[in-house]
Amino acid sequence: MMKTLWLIVLAALLALGYYEFEYEREITHSPGILAPNAPQQISLTQPRFWEKDEYRITALAQFNLEARVLSKERYWFGREADLSPVDLALGWGPMSDQNVLDHLNISQGGRRYSWWGRPLPLPAEKIYAHSANMHILPANEDIENLLDQICSGDIVTLRGYLVAIQAGDGWNWRSSLSRTDRGDGACEVVWVESLAIR
Repeated sequence: MMKTLWLIVLAALLALGYYEFEYEREITHSPGILAPNAPQQISLTQPRFWEKDEYRITALAQFNLEARVLSKERYWFGREADLSPVDLALGWGPMSDQNVLDHLNISQGGRRYSWWGRPLPLPAEKIYAHSANMHILPANEDIENLLDQICSGDIVTLRGYLVAIQAGDGWNWRSSLSRTDRGDGACEVVWVESLAIR
């Protein structure tokens, strides 16, 4: 009985390892800017809001983006994970250039994104202005399945809304509306209605 249990555990670990290799590998590209345009944020002329489970979601701005995936982190626990199972660290302009990224170390954790390098390939202000950690809220199951397929290095195009979320007990989560802010509250909370990977 114990031997069978160990074999099941070993098989599960091997399957998990394959999954990590297959879907979390990093894709590299030839030097050059792959996503030249800054995210497009469009003010709303009419308020828009909807419900998901026990949450009220309010659109703050329409949001469209093509960017390179610098890193991807999956979350399993907490209210945030119920809404946003994946964070994507995304880069555009010079932060989509392999020649720049080869000189940076990038990581995610605790719903944050960080980078470091010696020397930096770009001024820090330029890195801040051309990359961001985004909490991705899939609008449907198809988009949630696509999130599982994304790897670091992919180019993604997404369309949706920057949103604020509130629960009946007062809990809330609100998107930044700036690409140049830093620290707590600086991440984008993105309700994604359309997603493509290339």
